[in-house]
Amino acid sequence: MIDPSWIAGLGVILFGVGLLGTFYHKNAIVVLMCIELMLNAANLNFVAAAAHYGDVGGWVFTAIAIAIAAAEVAIGLAILLSMYSTQETIFLDERASKLKN
Repeated sequence: MIDPSWIAGLGVILFGVGLLGTFYHKNAIVVLMCIELMLNAANLNFVAAAAHYGDVGGWVFTAIAIAIAAAEVAIGLAILLSMYSTQETIFLDERASKLKN
């Protein structure tokens, strides 16, 4: 079995990549994908801890978090589709400049 510290390290790296991507990219779809990467990194850590300690709570929490993440993606994409149809852009910096005017 893989040592839980390696899995936790992978989760931290994935979370860091998602966090940097959220701050770096201007495309709203890429930002949404980076947020999902951060949520999956947290789920990875929950599953690793649940497997290490033999607890079912981590698995249950991960299943609930995956369902919430799926709903978040559906709502986020609906908002982006609405934003694109009204503003004709999905780039966040252009959207912010239009809000200032």
